[in-house]
Amino acid sequence: MNNSKKITFIALSAALGGLLFGYDTAVISGAIGNLTEFFHLSPVETGWAISSALVGCLIGAFFSDFLSDKFGRKVTMVITAILFILNSIGTAFPTSFTMFVLFRIVGGIGVGIASMVVPMYIAEIAPPKRRGALVGNYQLAIVIGIVVVYFVNYFIALQGDAIWNLNIGWRWMFGSEIIPSLLFLIFIFLIPESPRWLFQKGATNKAIAVLQQLNTKEEAAQVQSEIQSSLHQVDKNQWKNLSNPIYKKVLFVGIGLSVLQQLTGINAILYYAPEIFKSLGSSTDVSLLETSILGVVNLIFTLLAIRLVDKMGRKPLLYIGSIAMTIALASVGLFIYYNAVGNWVLPFLLLFMGAFSISWGPIVWVLLSEIFPNKIRSLALAISVFIQWVANFVVTQVFPSLVENQWLKDHFNGAFPFYLFSIICLFSIYFIYKYIPETKNKSLEEINELWKI
Repeated sequence: MNNSKKITFIALSAALGGLLFGYDTAVISGAIGNLTEFFHLSPVETGWAISSALVGCLIGAFFSDFLSDKFGRKVTMVITAILFILNSIGTAFPTSFTMFVLFRIVGGIGVGIASMVVPMYIAEIAPPKRRGALVGNYQLAIVIGIVVVYFVNYFIALQGDAIWNLNIGWRWMFGSEIIPSLLFLIFIFLIPESPRWLFQKGATNKAIAVLQQLNTKEEAAQVQSEIQSSLHQVDKNQWKNLSNPIYKKVLFVGIGLSVLQQLTGINAILYYAPEIFKSLGSSTDVSLLETSILGVVNLIFTLLAIRLVDKMGRKPLLYIGSIAMTIALASVGLFIYYNAVGNWVLPFLLLFMGAFSISWGPIVWVLLSEIFPNKIRSLALAISVFIQWVANFVVTQVFPSLVENQWLKDHFNGAFPFYLFSIICLFSIYFIYKYIPETKNKSLEEINELWKI
């Protein structure tokens, strides 16, 4: 296996953590109806069954820096795989709703850790010219996980009647996650530790060995020199380093990317798409079909982003996405406001999904994995991902209130959330122009120089 194939294998193995991210997030969509009836849940408890995983995500993101810095990227991914396995078993065979929620939180912790450590690990082993595409595979894996679990849930639901699905079917849906979880665990044992983490911990010989596995001797020597130079420039205390104004600026950019990714409204639309379509007049079956079409568009344009990110660069794709998302959401808002819904809303929501999937979906993960200097990377990435999950939780909780608020209904006829999201997308254009550097074809150490470090 040549170096290029080795690196691809390593990146795809780690990206299975992204597939589990998507799988675990979306699996409940097919089970929530039967789960609610089985446990006789109130509306509040049904909401908690869904959002409890986000609490776990916050916990996982909070501890991800400690785990990845203390034990290494590889061991942390092993821990993540074990959490996913426990989650799949516990949510398949809960003896009570409380037990179900506890294991949903366990799975959420796995998602929170994976959302930080996987893109960071891929960025640290990837060569500069392929880093965008390889890290982009993480977002692709998330999308694939979502699409796969939709089909898995559908296939399981067909295996029995309504009574079987009420008592057994939803258990199989959650239990099915054990298959990709075990695959993730197996593949993690087949890949090396991050050479940058090994250098950071003083395991120089092991780090050099990994670099030589993935590069020519000349390239390995050059990368080794760049890494060791960057590690000697600053104090080893990451929290202390963040007091430096330069590092504060980098962290601000990372947090801005994370928050804006969520405030575009993507998760409000993904989580509530069937309800949005039903509120606009679609039947249940049609709304599910329309939601599935959104998922397919998400997948296609994520694949396109992976092909373009290292050719066009990060900023051009973000500009294209922000402009198209602004137009799409503003248009949806206008159609809703003037009750001109008909067949017009779906095409513009598809435009929004395509624009997000080619830009703010994968590109944010690419940038978060590469913009932070070696000495603060794990901490800064953990903080950014933690705040990203906070923003996700806020949007998910607030969106229904924006839709149902009577004053907003009276004045905006249900269009307000889409106007709000479109304004945020418009602001993101300014944020890209003002704060985002172009990182295409630059090594992680060269990116330091963009911040004048």
